Amino acid sequence: MWQRAGWSWRWNIRRLCTAARRRIEDEGDWIYSSEWWGTGSGGYTILRSTSDKGNGIVSVLAYPSSRPSKERWPEMERWLQQRCAGIYPSYGDNTRFKVLGYQWRTLRFNEDTRQSTVKVMAACRESEPGTVCYMQQAHCLAVPYLKSMVSTGLATIASSNYDLVSAAHGKKTMNILCIGHGGGSLPLFLASKIQGAIVHIVEIDPIVISASVQAMGFPCFSVMTPSGERVMSKPNTIDEVLWKGTHERLNLYEADAEKFILGSTNLYDLVFIDAYDGDDIFPRKLWDPDSPFVKALSDQLHPKHGTVVVNLHSDSDILNATESGSYINQQPLQMGKYVSSIGRAYKDALLGNGSTGLAYIVSAPWVCNSTLVVSRGLWCRKGYYYNRDLVVKTLISKSLEVELVLNLPFPSFQYIKRDFTLID
Repeated sequence: MWQRAGWSWRWNIRRLCTAARRRIEDEGDWIYSSEWWGTGSGGYTILRSTSDKGNGIVSVLAYPSSRPSKERWPEMERWLQQRCAGIYPSYGDNTRFKVLGYQWRTLRFNEDTRQSTVKVMAACRESEPGTVCYMQQAHCLAVPYLKSMVSTGLATIASSNYDLVSAAHGKKTMNILCIGHGGGSLPLFLASKIQGAIVHIVEIDPIVISASVQAMGFPCFSVMTPSGERVMSKPNTIDEVLWKGTHERLNLYEADAEKFILGSTNLYDLVFIDAYDGDDIFPRKLWDPDSPFVKALSDQLHPKHGTVVVNLHSDSDILNATESGSYINQQPLQMGKYVSSIGRAYKDALLGNGSTGLAYIVSAPWVCNSTLVVSRGLWCRKGYYYNRDLVVKTLISKSLEVELVLNLPFPSFQYIKRDFTLID
């Protein structure tokens, strides 16, 4: 979940710098935010239900997407046909697909709070035009704080002597836990980019899970039973074509995060926490250092390189920006008491008085969110902490390696350097 920063001047900054820095087309770039924010026309509700888990009215709204353009749709149709022929050789060229279009789909709580945004492709087999399938675009991260979480988390664990290259190529297993599901764009992005990733997702609200699967194109084969088995005994044909193994490394549980982690015996390399309710509140039991959840999380985090990444709403006001001619001056977003207190709580609980690890906070651009990172493997030798500038320099260097290895569509360094603050 995110809060939106001031619109016009941030939009102008983005327009000024986008062309110069972007190397690979990013369909989730902030320049398209007006499409999925709902400021334009053409949006409509495709799902609406009442939650009994504290999220109020849960709805999914659809908006037209300008990318990819219609000229590129035949390319996707050929890709689907080739994928189908590779998985089911007996079908040959008899199964042809037709792309019907692309949409942004936004998950909202209580008619207003935007919880997450994904891009969805609709397609069908030409032989069955009435049977439409929806595929969430795994490469597309639309909301800036998600890019901040991915960039900081992967650069940090890569800086902790973790072999991310082997995990990316599927030569070793990387155990990832995601607390809070939303539309599922974060776990789907990780599973699609890191071939060795086994992703466990914990979502307390069954309405949110249904919305992501039914209306936001998340793989239905990922849904798990409380006993740890798949709800579906095997994926259907179209799921195999769309996901080809990615869905088998996603495990989506309907569960309370505290109960899940208390009952878990897994050792996680990387943990992402983004769990706001319908009132836009981050539950205290998920960050209080004395809570059973945080204590259990400490036990389930890898002792050498374990990294936790938390999305937080910034609690400091953004100072007014001033425009002078064609120049726009942006004041930095400072860390407030709420963010710093949660940061210290996680640091104390996960690192304790040990001699390894550190914690830091950065702010996400264009939205009022901060990213907290706590790492057990980063920058401590014999009790001596490296200085801030050296930490930032190394993280940025590793982020460039991560971009190359995972072929990221966005430059992750910009999500690391902004208002970087070490937590004492």
